[in-house]
Amino acid sequence: MSRNRRTGRRSPLASVALLLIGLLATGGAYALVTSSATANTSTAAEATAAEGEKLFLANCASCHGIAAVGTTDGPNLVGVGAAAVDFQVGTGRMPMAASGPQAEAKPVQFTAEQIEALAAYVATLGPGPGIPSDELLASGDDVAAGAELFRINCAMCHNVAGAGGALTEGKFAPDLKNVDPAHVYEAMVTGPQNMPVFNDLNITPEDKANIIAYLEYLNDNPSPGGLDLGGLGPVSEGLFVWIFALGAIVGVTVWLTSKAN
Repeated sequence: MSRNRRTGRRSPLASVALLLIGLLATGGAYALVTSSATANTSTAAEATAAEGEKLFLANCASCHGIAAVGTTDGPNLVGVGAAAVDFQVGTGRMPMAASGPQAEAKPVQFTAEQIEALAAYVATLGPGPGIPSDELLASGDDVAAGAELFRINCAMCHNVAGAGGALTEGKFAPDLKNVDPAHVYEAMVTGPQNMPVFNDLNITPEDKANIIAYLEYLNDNPSPGGLDLGGLGPVSEGLFVWIFALGAIVGVTVWLTSKAN
């Protein structure tokens, strides 16, 4: 030690000690900041869920039960996830105005903050699909693949142009024009009404985004062939031909015959 003092050199042990002190200080500060941020996030999430529980008890419990396990008037909500709440409440389907074959879309009765709180509360009841992120919804860049998937999995009910169609017992597949992309994704992962559930093993998240891209393409590109007759397919097209086209031919024939006479 005396020799180190005479030469002005620091002991190697002192360098190691300083390095350890620096690492411990840095790690402690990082752990403190991280734990504080996590605690704040957790507290905010708990507060949101608590507000959602109040909204649920005031607006939903009469049909779904106080514990959300369902009644004769409403299904069990344990495990449906935040996505189901965001779809049903965010499209105005819930709360239902009156019982019927299926819940229909109508003006939304809750604010975005209230819908988020309700979704957060239901998500605490059991694991289920979450609300899709904006990045996921925007990841679809293969419109052709989305169109093929839509024709295979969706067109039999929603029509190849997404115009919707009638089902049995007064039920129907809704029109998909100008539907929010998040709600389209949520419908695929939750299966509302008579719609089947398309989990990530049936249709991957990327392919779901491609289907949404196809629907967005239909929104931005109206029928290139002119009048689309509602996009309802051969029924409306056949009626148009029989009533107007053949009617016009018969009318012209009668007019020509009368002129000859």
